[in-house]
Amino acid sequence: MSKLAEYRQLEKHLAEQLQALEALKGDDELKKEIEFETKLRKLLDQYGFSLKHIINLLDPETAAGRHSAASADSTRKPRTLKVYKNPNTGEVIETKGGNHKTLKEWKAKHGADTVEGWLKT
Repeated sequence: MSKLAEYRQLEKHLAEQLQALEALKGDDELKKEIEFETKLRKLLDQYGFSLKHIINLLDPETAAGRHSAASADSTRKPRTLKVYKNPNTGEVIETKGGNHKTLKEWKAKHGADTVEGWLKT
């Protein structure tokens, strides 16, 4: 696409977006939402509350559900370190997962069962 065609296309999209923005500015529902948000934020500042506090106050079950899901992730058992030693080359790999580049190469070349036999405990 030429620069001129790209420019005209972007100019057209910008005009469409500006038209949509102008239409929204006249929308009564949007004005009500903006007024509500402004008043709510003033009220929160006046009483020293945050949005999180209000959510916890109005819907404690949702807040408790989010908290328990986060704590479940933090209690996950850490992966154990595995050490593989290639008997042909003497090369040693230490990894906690199976996504190691050299380990994948060994498994492709020698077979997964053979490489797992090189695992040191």
